[in-house]
Amino acid sequence: MQQRTLGRTGRSVSVIGLGTWQLGADWGAVSEADALAVLEASAEAGVTFFDTADVYGDGRSESIVGRFKAAHPDAGITVATKMGRRLDQVPENYTLANFRQWLDRSRANLRADTIDLVQLHCPPTPVYSNDEVFDALDQLVSEGVIANYGVSVETSAEALTAIARPNVATVQIILNAFRLKPLDEVLPAAKAAGVGIIARVPLASGLLTGRYTKDTTFPENDHRTYNRQGAAFDVGETFSGVDFESGVAAAQEFSDAVAQLREEWKIENHALLTPAKAALAWVTQQAGVSTVIPGARNADQALGNAAAASVPELGPEFNARVRDIYDRRFRAVLHDRW
Repeated sequence: MQQRTLGRTGRSVSVIGLGTWQLGADWGAVSEADALAVLEASAEAGVTFFDTADVYGDGRSESIVGRFKAAHPDAGITVATKMGRRLDQVPENYTLANFRQWLDRSRANLRADTIDLVQLHCPPTPVYSNDEVFDALDQLVSEGVIANYGVSVETSAEALTAIARPNVATVQIILNAFRLKPLDEVLPAAKAAGVGIIARVPLASGLLTGRYTKDTTFPENDHRTYNRQGAAFDVGETFSGVDFESGVAAAQEFSDAVAQLREEWKIENHALLTPAKAALAWVTQQAGVSTVIPGARNADQALGNAAAASVPELGPEFNARVRDIYDRRFRAVLHDRW
């Protein structure tokens, strides 16, 4: 598994990480046994970066990750969590006192005295320009409560504001073949500043696996059902903000591009280059990306995700097809919004 430096943390992490939202909630039921199997398979495949949040299953995801890391002290795992969404999303709630309360809970869940990386969890836009917020985070670093801090953002403009701050170590942002705006300014700015980029939603909530049809349905407790119009949180987190039927059609084009690549590379075994692996590889191959954090609901998915790290360079023709799909289908709808 290729390793890259995670921005200003100075830590070396796997280019394919693991997102653990689904181990807590909002993706249908995942048993604790399956959750631990996902972590085990990921670690065995060389994954050393786990991303969680205090609100994933109200701490369930953090607790499972913490238990696994404690049982595997020599695995070299870096754990990032997120905070800020346990109260109403108003700037006034981003205070040192609240940070201490949230982080005490997360440290207990993660079984860690010092948390490797804490990210503000898509806070209101004014928070990124509030010096007191970042002074508080600096204070927590000086006390050893956290080792590093970063932000998880919804928009490229928020990312650029965060990158300009001297002690922001990482920026987590949605980046996939259906969400290309970060390539314009965010990735170059982060690379120049030495800020790590954590790419989330790399499969557009599963669209880029190519497995869905317009008739595919999801459980009621799955955000791909209840958040399609942004009823619970930013709609960009669900299918990257893409209309589902449009996304299915675009995913078929993406799958066709992958099939053509298999023919050119003379790959007869479809499993060696699936649309999902190509989609993850495409993200890792963008200059400035530190790690990409796909989710997995079972061990097989986790192993398939990790295998994307070994996909060769997809090449300029494939990249041009990705750009063409985006320009024709999504640029007008997505580019100025996020």
